[in-house]
Amino acid sequence: MKYSIFSLLRNAFSYHENWPAAWRSPDPRSAYDVVIVGGGGHGLATAYYLARNHRITNVAVLEKGWLGGGNTGRNTTIIRSNYLWDESAHLYEHALRLYEGLSRDLNYNIMLSQRGVLNLAHNLGDLRELSRRVNAIRLNGIDSEILNPAEIKAMVPILNTSPSSRYPVLGASLQRRGGTARHDAVAWGLARGADARGVDIIQNCEVTGIRHSGGAVEGVETTRGYIRTKKVGVVVAGHASVLAEMAGFRLPVESHPLQALVSEPIKPIHHCVVMSNAVHVYVSQSDKGELVIGAGIDAYHSYAQRGSLPVIEEQMGALIELFPIFSRLRMLRQWGGIVDVCPDASPIIGKTPVRNLYFNCGWGTGGFKATPGSGWVFAHTIAHDTPHPLNAAFTLERFTSGALIDEHGAAAVAH
Repeated sequence: MKYSIFSLLRNAFSYHENWPAAWRSPDPRSAYDVVIVGGGGHGLATAYYLARNHRITNVAVLEKGWLGGGNTGRNTTIIRSNYLWDESAHLYEHALRLYEGLSRDLNYNIMLSQRGVLNLAHNLGDLRELSRRVNAIRLNGIDSEILNPAEIKAMVPILNTSPSSRYPVLGASLQRRGGTARHDAVAWGLARGADARGVDIIQNCEVTGIRHSGGAVEGVETTRGYIRTKKVGVVVAGHASVLAEMAGFRLPVESHPLQALVSEPIKPIHHCVVMSNAVHVYVSQSDKGELVIGAGIDAYHSYAQRGSLPVIEEQMGALIELFPIFSRLRMLRQWGGIVDVCPDASPIIGKTPVRNLYFNCGWGTGGFKATPGSGWVFAHTIAHDTPHPLNAAFTLERFTSGALIDEHGAAAVAH
């Protein structure tokens, strides 16, 4: 082992000041082969797979704040691949399979917990829609099943399944391979893996402009100087439209606040993820014992990393109806992220009107679960200047051709 027990004790008493950094903090060079704008999970995954899969290592990841400080550090850590349409199902399933081997691949524990994801049905319409989705998911070779109320009660004894409740539970879909992963660990593991392959990760380096000439990208203006580059990949959840405006075109995305809450820690009592699209609440329990509770996006457009009291009130009301046992819990903290949402609730991953400028955005509320798969296909797109088969349908052109991928049903609850 690299560190003995005595080494661990020594560093503990010195407040870990002598531990080596997990990745370098270099100054930006004047030029790179590829610049990735955005140091969240998707950007780091893109850089990692550029180096790992395509041996492109002269890469810089530029992050305006600290690594993973945006939506990667502000999501509720849920992963799943139970999507309706073939295009989405294949992309998210690829991401889930990568997650299943990511700790081994990175040699870094991402704390993957495949505890299962339940989507509740509260009326006959919900139940028919879930049955339709389960059948479509299984046709794509992905695990999914329908549970009746008795099976749900056996799996989640604390759930209120009374037929006289405000939100009666008539059934649920279950993906047993779904669950959670530690968001910080995913970012840190990808950062360390990319850095080990020669990628420069540069924090506190905001992109303020994108230079292009003759229809092709030339470089990026930053708060730490101009950087020349042959290719630019933009992965800035919530601010994609701002970066697109710098390059002179518009994106069909809207930015909304997305908020979540964490309760005080309690003993282990909730051993899966329960989601309800109908009442817009979902809940899981973290390894520290906190309940992680989320809702739908706020209705207004904003770049503020905070939410609104009406959404909190509604999600708390729904939560207590479904889980009366949680009624006396205190909320520990609340926060918001910024999500960019496309008209069809599916992402844009591909080329733009500016040659050698690529955008990965519009994941809405479902970006974390796609992290490794998103980076895998975006790295392929940048390296080969053509989409990977898994993201070929997720182009910007679909909004003019009409070939939309409508996943509003699967993405209705934020996660």
